[in-house]
Amino acid sequence: MKRRDFLRNALPVGVMLPSLINGMSVRAIGAESLLMQGLFPPTTETDHVLVIIQLNGGNDGLNTVIPLEYFPNYIRARSNMYIPQQKVLALDGTQKVGLHPSMTGMQTMFNEGRLGVIHSVGYPQPNFSHFRATDIWMSASDSNQVVNSGWTGRYLNYEYPNFPNGYPNSSMPDPLAIQIGSTTSLALQGPAVSMGMSITNPSNFYNLISGVQDPAPNTPAGKELTYIRQVAQQTQQYAEVIKAASAKVTQQAAYPNNSLAAQLKIVARLIAGGLQTRIYMVSYGGFDTHSAQVNNLDSTTGNHANLLKNVSDSIKAFQDDLKLLKAEERVVGMTFSEFGRRIKSNASVGTDHGSAAPMFVFGKNVNAAVYGDTPVLPVNASFNDNLPYQYDFRSVYASLLNNWLCVDSNDLQQIMLKNFQTIPIINSLACNKAVNLSGENFITNYPNPFSQKTSISFKTSGGHTLIQVMDTMGRVLANLTDKEYEAGNYTLVFDGSYLPAGVYYVRFQNLSKQQVRPMLKMR
Repeated sequence: MKRRDFLRNALPVGVMLPSLINGMSVRAIGAESLLMQGLFPPTTETDHVLVIIQLNGGNDGLNTVIPLEYFPNYIRARSNMYIPQQKVLALDGTQKVGLHPSMTGMQTMFNEGRLGVIHSVGYPQPNFSHFRATDIWMSASDSNQVVNSGWTGRYLNYEYPNFPNGYPNSSMPDPLAIQIGSTTSLALQGPAVSMGMSITNPSNFYNLISGVQDPAPNTPAGKELTYIRQVAQQTQQYAEVIKAASAKVTQQAAYPNNSLAAQLKIVARLIAGGLQTRIYMVSYGGFDTHSAQVNNLDSTTGNHANLLKNVSDSIKAFQDDLKLLKAEERVVGMTFSEFGRRIKSNASVGTDHGSAAPMFVFGKNVNAAVYGDTPVLPVNASFNDNLPYQYDFRSVYASLLNNWLCVDSNDLQQIMLKNFQTIPIINSLACNKAVNLSGENFITNYPNPFSQKTSISFKTSGGHTLIQVMDTMGRVLANLTDKEYEAGNYTLVFDGSYLPAGVYYVRFQNLSKQQVRPMLKMR
C-alpha cells in the first residue's frame, strides 16, 4: 500500500485529525510487512542535509573529468579543444583520469577525502531537449514517462505526508526544502503540492533578513506593488524562522564573487543557523557550450574553464565555510546537469548535446573515490557518438536517500518509482550516527492475544499524545486518546469485543516519537 493511500484510507474524505494537522507523519507499509514487522517506522530521525547543485545547460563531462586512460583517442576526437595532458590536475590514487586545470578547489577536496567522482551517469534512451531532459532528472522518471512529482518532493511527502496542513509546527517549524531561485523546481514537487519554498535571489534574502525591500516607484502601480509585497510578507509563514536562523551566524568564510557562491553562502548560513530544512537547491547556468567553449589560443581557458572554476571554487568555499561553522558533519552535496555533450567536438570549437556525464558528490561523509570505469572512447569518433551510461542517475539519488537521508530500504522503491541499486558513495556509518536506534518501548498491551478487552500501557514524555487502533489495511478504527499529557506512564482499556478475530495494530505518537505494536484478537 502506498503511503498516501494509507492516509486516504485511514481518514474519511474531508476529515483531518487535529494530531495530524499538528505535524503527525505516518509511514504506511504493506499488510505483509506489517504482519512481519508489527510496526510503522517513524519519521526519520536525522539532522542530515542534502544540497543539490544544478548545472544548467548540459555540462561537457569529457573536458571536466579528463580521460587520461584513453588520451590519444580523446585528442583525436577533440583536436581543436582538448586539454593538454600536462595541464590536467592529478587526483590521488588514480592515473586514469584528472580534472580540468581550473578546478583546483575540487582537486584539493578529492585529495583531502571530501569529493567523489561518478563516471558516466545517465539513463536509457536519453532525451536531448533541455526542458524534457531537465524534467527527467528532476522527476527521476523514465525517458518515455511523464511524472508530475519530483524525487525530493516524493521523499519529503514520505517524511511529512500531511504538508502543508498544520505546518509550521513545534515538531517541524522550518521549511522542508529551500530553493534559491525565482520558482520552486519540479524536483521539490510532491504528489499534491510543492514541498519547498523559494528565495528569489541572494539580494532578496538579504532584504528579508534586514527587513527592507527594493524601492517601489511613487505611482499608483508602485503603491499596488507595495501592498502586494506587504500581503506576501504577512503570508510568508517561514520568514521569521529564516531571519532567526540567519541572525545566529555572524561570521563566515570567504567566498568567490559569483552567483553560485552567493547562493551557497546563504545555504551555509541557514544550515549553521539551525534550520531543520533537509533539502536545499541552487543552480548555476551557462553550460550549453555549442560554440566558443574554449579559447582558440589556449584550450585551458575560455567560457567552460570560467564556469568550472566558479563551480569548483564555490563548492570549496562552501565546504570550508561549513567546517568553520562546525556544520560539515551534517551536509552532503551533489551536482547534476540535464545531460552531457558529444564525444567529438564541432567545428565551432564547442560540443553538442550528448548523453552521460560525470556527477560529483561532496562532503565530509562522502567516500572519496572515482566510481566506475573511465569512459571508453572510440579510435575515430563520429559527430553522432555518445558516451554510454554506466550509472543510472537514479541509483545516485537512491544512494543518497538510503545512506545519507536514512530512508528505509523497504520504502525506497516507493519514492524512486522503481528499484535502483545503491552505490557506496556515503560513509556506511552515516545513518547509524543519525538515527536513534535505542529500541525503547513506548507502548505495550496486555493480554496479547486478547478476546474481549486489552489494557494498553504507554509512556509519554509530555505534550500531545495520540493512540490509534488500526487494521491491517491501515484504516484507523479507533482513537483511544488524542490530547495533551504530563510526562509519565498511563494505561487505557481498549474494548475490542466488536472486532472479528485477526491482527490489529496500536499506534502511539508523542510529538515526534512514533511506535506501532501488533495485537492479536482471538475469538
